[in-house]
Amino acid sequence: MVLYGGRSGEHEISLRSAASVMRYLDSARFEVIPVAIDKQGRWLLNDVSLLQYSGESLPVYKDAPRVMLPPNPGSATQGLIRLGSSEKTPGVDVVFPVMHGPLCEDGAIQGLLELADVPFVGCSVLGSAVGMDKDVAKRLVRDAGLPIVPYVALRASEWKRDPQKCLKRIQAELPFPIFVKPANLGSSVGVHKVKEAGNLTAALDDAFRYDTKVLIERSVNAREIELAVLESAEFGQPAMVSTPGEIVPTHEFYSYEAKYIDEGGARLLIPAQLDAKQIETVQKIAREAFEVLECEGMARVDLFLDKDSGQFYFNEVNTIPGFTSISMYPKMWEHSGIPYTELLTRLVELAIARHNRRSNLVREFHQT
Repeated sequence: MVLYGGRSGEHEISLRSAASVMRYLDSARFEVIPVAIDKQGRWLLNDVSLLQYSGESLPVYKDAPRVMLPPNPGSATQGLIRLGSSEKTPGVDVVFPVMHGPLCEDGAIQGLLELADVPFVGCSVLGSAVGMDKDVAKRLVRDAGLPIVPYVALRASEWKRDPQKCLKRIQAELPFPIFVKPANLGSSVGVHKVKEAGNLTAALDDAFRYDTKVLIERSVNAREIELAVLESAEFGQPAMVSTPGEIVPTHEFYSYEAKYIDEGGARLLIPAQLDAKQIETVQKIAREAFEVLECEGMARVDLFLDKDSGQFYFNEVNTIPGFTSISMYPKMWEHSGIPYTELLTRLVELAIARHNRRSNLVREFHQT
């Protein structure tokens, strides 16, 4: 099952990522079933003809049949998400969530799939949750000794209770320009670059439309370096890290418009123009961040390279990175020797292997 859509501000991006995933999945090996989650949270079984869909973005058919999770997943032996009410209807062996943002990438869907006892691609609940929350992720990597850009985390309750106190705190701790961003969102949704105090309130108000916690981060004169991380097929071995890539935005920063609307919004450089020592450094940071944040399966790790000091900073991790035809995650692996179709197959195999390992865990305690 390729699961796409979802109830987040990144719904439309998911439609594009899923179209690409379904196009590149190995049709000789997998029978692909497209299931959309619309903005109201309904699970819809989309027509299988979508597999021949050639557009860049998948549709969500409102009149499609509903998909229901069984009330007793442990009673079936396989295919624990069924596509109808009859036991004769086909089940699903593995789910590939291709969704971004809250309720999709933050552990919510992952927890539901774990309850349904079905294998799924990507991080489990813990890695998804901490990776989604930029504040928690930064705290964890900072405590592990990895460098981060100075920031202030602000909750909606604080902002509502005393906005003037919040503004004074931000201006006391961070020099302008600064970035304001929702803590639990991606694709640069709700992100603003604020150059002066007079624009800060409006930026915070907009960011709080998308999340109950917001990050205010010091602006760095930086290059944006990205790395794709893939869990090793050999359990217990260090994760694989791709050749680094670089985002060179033509806009002032890598905004939503630059990513998805303006075709000339950014240049993607693979490999990034780094020397051998820098490549070794960024790959080490990416692997360590993947491990510290309890990631599994895959993640894209984004770093800043300060143009003035040469310092690398951890920025964020994306546990379900973009999979569109121009997305960095598959492109970096292609450059590193793993073609798109093979990459998708590996991710499915990792999902099944993890599920098998966890199925062997003891679920009951019998005192001897």
